[in-house]
Formats: sequence, structure tokens, C-alpha cells
Amino acid sequence: MMKTADLLALKSQHTETGLADAELSAYFAATPGWSQDGPRIVKTYQFKNYYETLAFINAIAYVIHAEDHHPELVVTYNRCVIRFDTHTVNDGKGGISVNDFICAAKVDAIFEQSFS
Repeated sequence: MMKTADLLALKSQHTETGLADAELSAYFAATPGWSQDGPRIVKTYQFKNYYETLAFINAIAYVIHAEDHHPELVVTYNRCVIRFDTHTVNDGKGGISVNDFICAAKVDAIFEQSFS
């Protein structure tokens, strides 16, 4: 069974292979709070104020850049919605890959360590 620690130990790599529907439940179990939104995974983070929201964005920027896997971010005063997908899978149509869950776990770790 996949665990959060397993994902944290991995590094995103170029892939053209998405996860099959049957594989997704194990990855979602390792990344609590994330859900599927069509061909992507999504989670909303809540903050006390705009300063905390922006501090979170800055904190995750380095990790996201190091993983070379950039999410869609929707930022408001006290909230940040993050959506990960992998545009290279499914013959370029996009979808969900292990890279999305690796980054989700790393973003969660930053939130838990510094913002919860």
C-alpha cells in the first residue's frame, strides 16, 4: 500500500503514462484531502489572511520548481486552490500521473509543517 512517506521520497520524472482508475485509490489514500476533478487532482488550503496565503505560495514555489511539475493555482485572500495534472500523459491529452501525487504530498508536508 502506498504511503505518504513513499511519495515524499520520490522525485518527479518525465512520463507519458497516466495512472489507471484502479490505481488512483491507493494514491488518494496516501494524500488525504486531495480529490479528483476530471483529469486532475485538487485540494483547497485555508489560511488566516492574505499574508499567510502568499507565504504558502512562496514556500511551495521552490519545491514545485525543483520537481519541474507546475500546478494551476487559484489564490484569494485566505485560500489557495491547487490543481495538478500531467499534460504529457494519454497521448498528450493530459491526465493524472504519479508526479501529481508526489507534488501533492510535498505541498501537504509544507502546509503541515508551517501553516497548520
